Amino acid sequence: MPPRNNAASERRPVAVRSLHPRLRLPRGGVARALQVLDAYRGDLALAGSVLENRAEISVAFLTDAALARLHGDFLGDPAPTDVITFPGEPPFTAGEICVSVDAARREAGRQFSRELALYLAHGWLHLAGHDDRRPAQKRRMRRAEARALRILRSAGALPAFALRPARPPPP
Repeated sequence: MPPRNNAASERRPVAVRSLHPRLRLPRGGVARALQVLDAYRGDLALAGSVLENRAEISVAFLTDAALARLHGDFLGDPAPTDVITFPGEPPFTAGEICVSVDAARREAGRQFSRELALYLAHGWLHLAGHDDRRPAQKRRMRRAEARALRILRSAGALPAFALRPARPPPP
């Protein structure tokens, strides 16, 4: 399924950081996944989203504790969560996607890499204008997530995330 828009030739800058001690992060794979989603922006994004320009997206992979701190500091809810997205200020930045590696590990079991890719797509969809606060919005978001994962899979662009083994505590 080829993208419907021609924006794929204009690659968006993507800044990727891991602040999780065990994550094996395929930085290039993360950037490629976001660029593939950008190529299908016409099918996935809502009108007026911050993704209409080619500004940078920043992605941070965090621990539960670090993401819960952000959740509390910026959204007034210190509970753990899986993804937080901060819209940017176009044309300088499109936004930031903050993802809990620990939540993906807990929720996914053996499907860890797929779950983390889902969280990445979920964050991108928030920047693309989707919301999931009300039931109808949540259903629309779930359909968009499924479509985004199908697109990534068919493009061979699902990042291959992995976790390093846990180190035993010092004696």
